[in-house]
Amino acid sequence: MGNAPDPVNDGAVRYGGLSDSLGFLLRLAQLQSFADFFRTFEGEEVRPGEISVLMVLYENPGIRQGLLARALSIKRAHMTKMVRQMEADGLITRRVPEDDKRAMELRLTALGQARVKALMPIFADHESRDSRCLDRAEAAELKRLLRKLLDLPLEDGNGAPDK
Repeated sequence: MGNAPDPVNDGAVRYGGLSDSLGFLLRLAQLQSFADFFRTFEGEEVRPGEISVLMVLYENPGIRQGLLARALSIKRAHMTKMVRQMEADGLITRRVPEDDKRAMELRLTALGQARVKALMPIFADHESRDSRCLDRAEAAELKRLLRKLLDLPLEDGNGAPDK
């Protein structure tokens, strides 16, 4: 082993091929982000999936529940449970559209819109820490590349097309 770091004595861990694994790096980044999320939103009684649903509903009033679930990669049963709870909490309304009786359109109520607006500054604070080790250009490039990797529309955070 020669002069290689000794993880037992110096706390350094060698990741080998994992250090070049996109999936592994994304997983570690997600775990780090979630840990900060739960610290930042402590006392707000909101989980990452719920805030995602609320924020996408804010941007897409009337979106169909199935499309929302697919867009956020939320399993159908979990989405149904989440939507029922949000409706019981007065945050959203559900409506069966005229053109497809099997579908369900979702909209935020006034209370739901107020909830999103109240959570946005906390979310912005959390987001600023997610990329704290990157300068603005690096953070923007990472987000652009991730949107490309995920085949998401290449737009900035305000819905405008990315350059």
